[in-house]
Amino acid sequence: MINKIVRSMADAMAGIKDGSTILLGGFGSVGQPDALLDGLIEQGAKDLVVVANNAGTGHVGLAKLMELGRVRRIICSFPRSAGSVVFEELYRAGKLELEIVPQGTLAERMRAAGAGVGAFFTPTSVGTKLAEGKEVRVINGQSQVLEYALHGDVALVEAWQADRWGNLTYNKSGRNFNAVMATAAATSIVQAHHIVELGMLDPEAVVTPGIFINRVLHVPNAGEVA
Repeated sequence: MINKIVRSMADAMAGIKDGSTILLGGFGSVGQPDALLDGLIEQGAKDLVVVANNAGTGHVGLAKLMELGRVRRIICSFPRSAGSVVFEELYRAGKLELEIVPQGTLAERMRAAGAGVGAFFTPTSVGTKLAEGKEVRVINGQSQVLEYALHGDVALVEAWQADRWGNLTYNKSGRNFNAVMATAAATSIVQAHHIVELGMLDPEAVVTPGIFINRVLHVPNAGEVA
């Protein structure tokens, strides 16, 4: 019987190794799997490469993981945002590596990884510092930059509903990077606000099929039982 629901945070985080590349869902704080981030902090893996839309805020979640010295490199689109004090301090001190990737390119690199596409060409970043050292070709009269698929060892994802097979739905803008990241990692771990019985999810509403998911942990919304 297929059952991807795990009983504890320790089970969800089991086996994450030092040096792993972590794909972290969310757009800022929206759709970010905060409980799984706290679990990763407790689990202890270090020397991590984190792929996220932004570089955290305040001193919680991703920012806390960085502040603890557990992140070696961050790949993101918006490293500087309101409250990104930890990132700025670490980066200026030379304690954190940074790779900036345009937001659409970031999403497409992970979509490519999930689809088995090794690389693709895009006009985004042509003629900028972000294209330095990359192959450029003229395709249909337009210069385009070669970008490689971006794979993760682990994806940390927030979903609205999940069943025991790992089929997922998302809540409005909470979908953001979560859906594409879920397909691009060797191990995809989900915190789901609601666990439902098999057959309760409308197949047309399932965004992420369970074939991409390895572990599901029930993390209810505050004040909710299920």
